[in-house]
Amino acid sequence: MKTCKAMMATKPKLHYPNGRGRMESVRWVLAAAGVEFDEEFLETKEQLQKLQDGNHLLFQQVPMVEIDGMKLVQTRSILHYIADKHHLFGKDLKERTLIDMYVEGTLDLLELIIMHPFLKPDDQQKEVVNMAQKAIIRYFPVFEKEFTVKISNIPTIKKFLEPGSKRKPPPDDIYVRTVYNIFMP
Repeated sequence: MKTCKAMMATKPKLHYPNGRGRMESVRWVLAAAGVEFDEEFLETKEQLQKLQDGNHLLFQQVPMVEIDGMKLVQTRSILHYIADKHHLFGKDLKERTLIDMYVEGTLDLLELIIMHPFLKPDDQQKEVVNMAQKAIIRYFPVFEKEFTVKISNIPTIKKFLEPGSKRKPPPDDIYVRTVYNIFMP
């Protein structure tokens, strides 16, 4: 019984490169829940290979979160687990469905943005216009209307948005090189 309690009390450990990517939404949900976490940053192909060889990654990819004695992969599954565990996933079916819609919209927006730093410079220029149009017309009005005041007034989110938190900056050249070195053949 002590072992189980010890596992439950351990901080979640996030495995991902030192940047936003697919792990940033997980950091936000942990922050909203007021859960402190540790991070093990992937900096080399060998670190990723070690996780893969050790059967720690169900689909051989990150992000991966160690939590409650489990090794969770797939961003949506990780988000669902944390939200459910910390009662952030709504009180009834209607509320859970609304939350799901916002999560899916956020992930759609993330898909637009996440690959941009990895495009060739000429393609980046073209894609910026496409991304900006979709973001400004489709996503930002919805999120701004629903969340600007509500989210920034949650004490745990306020703390996460302060300088010095575990929130990651936008991707820079160093992050892009690191990700290429880890994931590209």
